[in-house]
Amino acid sequence: MKKLNIRNSMKIMCVLLVLGLSACQAQETGVQRYAWPLGTSSPEDTVTHLYALKFVTEVARLSDGKMLIDIYPNGTIGGDRELLETCEEGDIPFVVQNTAPQVSFMPEMAVFDLPCVFDNIEAAREAVDNQEFYQEIQKVYDKRGYRLLGIADQGFRVMTSNTLVLQVPDFKGQKIRTMENANHLAFWQVLGANPTPMAFSEVYIGLQQKTIDAQENPYEVIASAKLYEQQKYVIQTNHLPHYICLFMNEEFYQNLSGEQQQIIDEAAANALVYAREQADIRVTDRIKVMEDSHTEIIDLPDEVRAEMRELSKGLYDKIRAAVGDSLADAYIGK
Repeated sequence: MKKLNIRNSMKIMCVLLVLGLSACQAQETGVQRYAWPLGTSSPEDTVTHLYALKFVTEVARLSDGKMLIDIYPNGTIGGDRELLETCEEGDIPFVVQNTAPQVSFMPEMAVFDLPCVFDNIEAAREAVDNQEFYQEIQKVYDKRGYRLLGIADQGFRVMTSNTLVLQVPDFKGQKIRTMENANHLAFWQVLGANPTPMAFSEVYIGLQQKTIDAQENPYEVIASAKLYEQQKYVIQTNHLPHYICLFMNEEFYQNLSGEQQQIIDEAAANALVYAREQADIRVTDRIKVMEDSHTEIIDLPDEVRAEMRELSKGLYDKIRAAVGDSLADAYIGK
């Protein structure tokens, strides 16, 4: 069994104790109720939380209040790594999180690091919903004891900068903050930029003090952290969809009754539709917030995106070797 952070272990033990007491109280009243934990490391004002909240609400509605799930946001019962570990071990049944932290647990998740694959978010959603791809990615989760329930998103990741970018040479030399992900770093390097991993908590100050020139994130993150206050431009590089996965412990799912499994599946499907709707609404809203603050939105021409994709060929080969041809082809649509 993996060693967990002691503080997070204590948090989880407290949650499970509360759940046990709730079950006892339910038996005393003669009403069967379940209060299962769902963990996220994201704040409440995010699509991640809205996705989780809709799922929880739908489970309660479809079960007439007999199946209850409690959401623990903001890393309350663990950060991304702890949530992955405790869900794998069955201590936490449900998790909603971005795909990036999962690469260290499931190398095949690097398929989502393939850059500049899609011209619009609708195409990205069609790709992950495609039955062939979904079956392939479900196998990846299966191997670690998870059941994938759906893949939503926060739209695309985009770049912000104080340098106007209209063509590929404009990326050259820009010191851009990225996540600590080798594939993300490699992508910006082939564009000629100077990618620099940095803790997200340091990004605003880094931009303010000009330690970094630029950064990349989905619109929702850029707006919530007010990063646009320190940047003249938002460049719609749309280099990666920012996917969010809802998944659960497979053994836990198999121990549910057939009726309960059906409720979980239907609730997850309803939550997925809702999360995508909210993502679109919030992207539009965040763009308006930035435009009102006089941050200019730059939409790159198709030929520039095509050149970015062409420059990434070597990275495609590297990721394909890591994830396998069948998974990569199913995602890209070949």
